[in-house]
Amino acid sequence: MAKPLAVDLNCDLGEGFGRYHLGQDEAMMQWITSANIACGFHAGDPEVMERTVKWAQAHNVAVGAHPGYPDLQGFGRRNMDLSHQALSAAICYQLGALAAFTRMAGTQLVHVKPHGALYNLAARHNPTAVTIAEAVRAFDPQLILVGLAGSELVRAGQDARLPVANEGFPDRAYLLDGQLMPRRQAGALITEPDRVAENAVRLVTEGIAQDGEAIKIDTLCIHGDHESAVENARLVRQALERAGVEIKPLIEVLAR
Repeated sequence: MAKPLAVDLNCDLGEGFGRYHLGQDEAMMQWITSANIACGFHAGDPEVMERTVKWAQAHNVAVGAHPGYPDLQGFGRRNMDLSHQALSAAICYQLGALAAFTRMAGTQLVHVKPHGALYNLAARHNPTAVTIAEAVRAFDPQLILVGLAGSELVRAGQDARLPVANEGFPDRAYLLDGQLMPRRQAGALITEPDRVAENAVRLVTEGIAQDGEAIKIDTLCIHGDHESAVENARLVRQALERAGVEIKPLIEVLAR
């Protein structure tokens, strides 16, 4: 008898800084299974990181690092021409910062998902993907590397012998080659919660079409930085459960 489909639900959190607050982090925790926590470069600060780790722990949500370019002003959405050594050091620095707070809270760092421009570049640019994967492996070879489904980052993680997770985005439109449609293009963002939920079910049950093959989705990202974030998360989870999809932590999804 075939096992039922299972998927992890993740959200980018801890993206406030100082007196600036972004998202509804604590409210999102009840609907997700993984939290990607900003590590201070594109957003976040020590207090925000510590608080978000504690919220995740209280809700039994797995903690992952969300490292980005050192670009607070641009929220990590601007490409930066960093050398291999500089990018590798920046990744390790951010993982170490968040790992300090997971250690203090008595929990563990489970996964790594790059942020913004770094994530998008690593999806298509092999040298960047390889640098990230090698930095993650040097820090901890047990960490799960999360990347856009079927991307260069996923392949680099596999080559580095890391556990990897293919990620899908129910609130984004896709191009025919399986890449995300650029945010500035009309129709790129799906804003109606009902449509986001429908898209989530389709992504998990059908996968992402790429080069004539359907890539299985291991984790779905529910963006937490807009007004309907909590409603999106609730409807996505409920729609998946109605469709017979189990919501499980990423470690359990990959172990199946």
